[in-house]
Amino acid sequence: MRQVPNTAFGDRLQAAAEARKAALAKFQPKPSVSNPEFVGRSALRAAELEEVRKARTEAKAAKKQAAADAEVAAVQAREAAEAASLDAKRGERKERKALTKAEAKAKRDARYAARKAR
Repeated sequence: MRQVPNTAFGDRLQAAAEARKAALAKFQPKPSVSNPEFVGRSALRAAELEEVRKARTEAKAAKKQAAADAEVAAVQAREAAEAASLDAKRGERKERKALTKAEAKAKRDARYAARKAR
């Protein structure tokens, strides 16, 4: 057994208190060394994130605009096709009317010629 020479009760209490402080100091959080570039990196990340968000927003807007333009073009094409169809129908109707008028005139002329021939 080891004996410490001339150890009084107060000395032993003081040594125990220092040992307790040392044991508690082991569990205390140690001061961390902060990286000076950390703030700069976080600002850089935030800027990059903002750029990505902006690019995505612009792409989304462009996609919506392209869809709207395509829809407008489809509506215009459909209206043009309907107008062309109506013009074709009107042309056919005019031709039929012209033919019926010509036939009616030919019949009339034939009747007049038959009257004169008698």
